[in-house]
Amino acid sequence: MQISWLSISKDSDFSLHNLPFGIFTTTYMAAPKACVAIGDYLIDLAGAYDLGIFSRYRLMENVFNKPFLNDFISLGHEFSLYVRSVLQEALLDENSLLKKYESDLLISQQDVQMLMPIFIGNYTDFYSCEEHATQVGKLFRPEHPLFPNWKHLPVAYHGRASSIVVSGTPIHRPKGQVCRDGTDAPVMMPTQALDYELELGFVVGKDSILGNPISVKQAEDYIFGVVLFNDWSARDIQRWEYQPLGPFTSKNFASSLSPWVVTMDALQLLRSQSAIQSPEPMAYLNHPERKGFDVNLTVSIQPMNELEFKISQTNARYLYWNVSQQVAHHTITGCNLHVGDLLATGTISGPESTQAGCLLEATAGGKSPLQLSKTISRRFLEDGDEVVIRGYGQKEGIRIGFGELRGKILPAIKN
Repeated sequence: MQISWLSISKDSDFSLHNLPFGIFTTTYMAAPKACVAIGDYLIDLAGAYDLGIFSRYRLMENVFNKPFLNDFISLGHEFSLYVRSVLQEALLDENSLLKKYESDLLISQQDVQMLMPIFIGNYTDFYSCEEHATQVGKLFRPEHPLFPNWKHLPVAYHGRASSIVVSGTPIHRPKGQVCRDGTDAPVMMPTQALDYELELGFVVGKDSILGNPISVKQAEDYIFGVVLFNDWSARDIQRWEYQPLGPFTSKNFASSLSPWVVTMDALQLLRSQSAIQSPEPMAYLNHPERKGFDVNLTVSIQPMNELEFKISQTNARYLYWNVSQQVAHHTITGCNLHVGDLLATGTISGPESTQAGCLLEATAGGKSPLQLSKTISRRFLEDGDEVVIRGYGQKEGIRIGFGELRGKILPAIKN
């Protein structure tokens, strides 16, 4: 294994192989800038560009001096691959410009605030995990948990992009219409069934043309990278409103994503076989190399003034529909994609009870509370709870991680 002049823990999510992209600010900066994570540090990409570290490219403007990664991503896969390659070489070379200007370009992650990495124009949330769809379906339709269409297409809905926030942003308990058991009419009240959903989000890396579907074989060419994603959900509001058009206010109040975008290039090391699909998908969804990602995912809850309790551990390889199929189906009508669009996987669960990707599953709809300790249990989230999602994969001694995705529940706003 190659050794960098910078000390990087073997347990760090941000290995030399990873180098995910993000946007940061500090108390002394005039405006946000782009960066790359390495170990416990980040590299100021705007400063690196100004110092000539990426000398092969002379751009019209420094795209790293922007509040989002969109303009950088728009320059294409070749450029992002070049940036990561240059930095990997520089981190191995004691005589590199990066080493020479280490004190200017490397900043401790503890000294920065991470911001939204991308401007999200459109957000689509899929429903791509068979284990999750089956377990939730059994709560409402025990005889037929999966709808007839589920194994024929990647089910999805168009979500609200404006309320997607970065890790660390607190989430106020939403209010909405709730129809309590045994009643016929709804009341307006704060949700009593607030939940998280453990997901991955795929960031679109290039525009497609309106009217032109993207083939399943070309689909991954349109994906720049991946983030951790939490689709916060108010289950009691959702239960009342979801028929006939699906969720609306039960999900539009907030979703959270992690600040680091792990590139598809970095994730190639973690490729795994996708789930076996039966019946065989239609031709436009049928890729001869159905591959997913072997990414370990965990969810923990930290109640106010308490320790953190890990309540679920699952893996992205349980996804039935992969991102190539999601993109192919999303665009089969000619719907176009834009740089920065986000495609979320839907809740990722495994076959075991300890692998549930949301509390709706883990507590059987709130009927069987989770015992976190002798004195603490949860049916759904309570005010003061902080949900922590983590994800990483490891192969050949190389760790590729996403860092953390955090969100703390605050009381409903009084009005």
